[in-house]
Amino acid sequence: MTTNNKTVNDAKLGGRFTFSGTSLSAQRIGYGAMQLAGPGVFGPPKDHDAALAVLREAVASGVNHIDTSDFYGPHVTNQLIREALHPYPEDLVIVTKVGARRGKEGSWLPAFSREELTQAVHDNLRNLGLDVLEIVNLRAMFDVHGPAEGSIEAPLTVLAELQQKGLIRHIGLSNVTPAQIEEGRRIVPIVCVQNFYNIANRNDDGLIDSLAAQDIPYVPFFPLGGFTPLQSSTLLEIAGQLQATPMQVALAWLLHRSPNILLIPGTSSVAHLRENLAAGELTLSPETLKKLDRIAATTVAPMH
Repeated sequence: MTTNNKTVNDAKLGGRFTFSGTSLSAQRIGYGAMQLAGPGVFGPPKDHDAALAVLREAVASGVNHIDTSDFYGPHVTNQLIREALHPYPEDLVIVTKVGARRGKEGSWLPAFSREELTQAVHDNLRNLGLDVLEIVNLRAMFDVHGPAEGSIEAPLTVLAELQQKGLIRHIGLSNVTPAQIEEGRRIVPIVCVQNFYNIANRNDDGLIDSLAAQDIPYVPFFPLGGFTPLQSSTLLEIAGQLQATPMQVALAWLLHRSPNILLIPGTSSVAHLRENLAAGELTLSPETLKKLDRIAATTVAPMH
């Protein structure tokens, strides 16, 4: 029975993809825990029990890839994940990120020093209740709104040292440029890349194709972020034709875009979670894909 359920979930959640250079196999539709914290990703959730319910529903539905960070809250989402799911299922892949911290008023600030990165890793370990972090993404903060050039050698070297000490198994990158990815790969194996990307914001098209050729997962965040009213109306029209929600269409387009794309849609609602997961069952025709491909723009990325 377990095998049959696993097969069904694989199909419903977009199939599986393996993080580069690891034995970690993730459903292509995962879950992003960012929205479990309070307004502005700061402070506790409005409904503590509802947050726990969303996490448990995600895992019960077959999700085995959860994206988080200890600077969400801060500390809030990791503590919720631990309360809801610990001891964790054997195949659950928890991916966290470091490189930022929160100001007292909720601002997003760089945290690239050796002391800050080391503290962040230990905070993640403590709040998640883990002895080792499976994957840690270094979140570049040269520009809080999007990728900007700058050397990541110093902070990435710190993470590589923590990896050698056994606190981190694998390392990824977030909010980075192609040049930074190449710089990073000269320091340590990079198992995934997480950037802002969706139908309307396709600056990483070439990067996605390059990573796909190297079997490196690309994890886009904010699948509906940065849309103009015109783009939103186009997406809404197509969603109506497919009897789906705009978010479902946006997620399905990403699944169709490239096999190395792993999704981490976030929500604090069980009903919305179920809608997001159902995107894996949505098939887009070649004609529909052509219409969606016409939606494109360059915009500023939100913080993640």
